[in-house]
Amino acid sequence: MLTHHVRVGDQERDLKVVNVGAVSVALLNLLGDTALTEAAAEELVKRLPHGVQTLVTPEVKAVPLAHAMSVRSGLPYVVARKTEKPYMVDAYKKSVISITTGKPQLLVIDGEDVGKLRGKRVAIVDDVVSTGGTLTGLVEILQEIGADVAATMVVFTEGDERDDVVALGHLPLYPDA
Repeated sequence: MLTHHVRVGDQERDLKVVNVGAVSVALLNLLGDTALTEAAAEELVKRLPHGVQTLVTPEVKAVPLAHAMSVRSGLPYVVARKTEKPYMVDAYKKSVISITTGKPQLLVIDGEDVGKLRGKRVAIVDDVVSTGGTLTGLVEILQEIGADVAATMVVFTEGDERDDVVALGHLPLYPDA
């Protein structure tokens, strides 16, 4: 089994390389990995730009990271859901394509969360950014709401290196592994 070694703070992991269609990726899964999530949150909070007022994260794998960063920074966080729920009122929606799904997905911000975003400096928090499909959709929703996106904070970039995000490291893409 092919793996990719990473280090975040004092935590080291061998990420399994898995096929997601046309390419293979080193799979980072923060869900259930408390020590790695906490280490990533500790490092990312140190890099938060001055004046950020709210954290925003796409559902699901980055939610524990946003929560841990919220605890450390005292900032609230908002989750962009991947389905519209019946309780949502005046939701903002955007269809995106992520490298891990390869098909259209919905990003939804509940109208109830707009007050935490409109007129605020926000930082997007995610586990990995690769092609940027999810990131682009999330930025568009936030701009529609009237938020000022001050930064995108991720544990890793993937594929092409990016200078438009704050990342703790970089993961390569693998030919079909």
